[in-house]
Amino acid sequence: MPNIKVFSGSSHVDLAQKICDRLGIEQGKVVTKKFSNGECSVEIGESVRGEDVYIVQSGCDEVNDMLMELLIMINACKIASACRVTALIPCFPYARQDKKDKSRAPISAKLVANMLSVAGADHIITMDLHASQIQGFFDIPVDNLYAEPAVIKWIKENIQDWRNSCIVSPDAGGAKRVTSMADRLNVDFALIHKERKRANEVASMVLVGDVKDQVAILLDDMADTCGTFCHAAEKLIEAGASKVYAICTHGIFSGPAITRINESVFEAVVVTNTIPQEERQKQAPKIQCIDISS
Repeated sequence: MPNIKVFSGSSHVDLAQKICDRLGIEQGKVVTKKFSNGECSVEIGESVRGEDVYIVQSGCDEVNDMLMELLIMINACKIASACRVTALIPCFPYARQDKKDKSRAPISAKLVANMLSVAGADHIITMDLHASQIQGFFDIPVDNLYAEPAVIKWIKENIQDWRNSCIVSPDAGGAKRVTSMADRLNVDFALIHKERKRANEVASMVLVGDVKDQVAILLDDMADTCGTFCHAAEKLIEAGASKVYAICTHGIFSGPAITRINESVFEAVVVTNTIPQEERQKQAPKIQCIDISS
């Protein structure tokens, strides 16, 4: 691989290493640390002059620190005469704040896009963006990769009765994602209409579709506090589903998520490794991980 350097921020070193192993190259040397007042410090430990640089940094855990670290790394490579800098952000930070849904609300995803461009990124690679229109917030190329092929492979290998399954969207926004998956597996789909009173709190749910005596597979792009997922799973069991699986690309699992998963009716909660999951898998045996380094 001529002129390619892959560096990792501190958010997901394991994924960066897996990518380097697949490419058959050494991971770039970088030291990231914090000053006592919390400021990020980055030292690139090798020459990047004229190189094609890739920086792997996912928006997880301490999101603001990870974002700031990424911006500093991009800028450090840019002013060290890197030929091109690509930010590889598997889980895009602030992706849920992608529209002005009430007066005086910010469009934070657009702000993040501007910050990445100003820092000097020439190209962005991300995965299963919460809203596809975020690609239009950038004036540089954005590749939004899909976890769908890896998910379909997992379903066929791990759910014995997958031909008698129903793909379910936990909200109306995910209908397109669910119909695409159902078409590829040649199975039925359903969706759950939910009404929220306030953020992270669901008021009521109505199932649209039939899941009786079928394996229900809940599909979403991200699971945060898992309130919606667990609520939806109970609704599906009530509606006669034989088993319920949850599959999402980004397993954020903040707040009470782990407790909810352990107490839930799920056979398994399947996520990809866009966010590191080793610690969470120890706490919740139902969590299974798909490797998307390929």
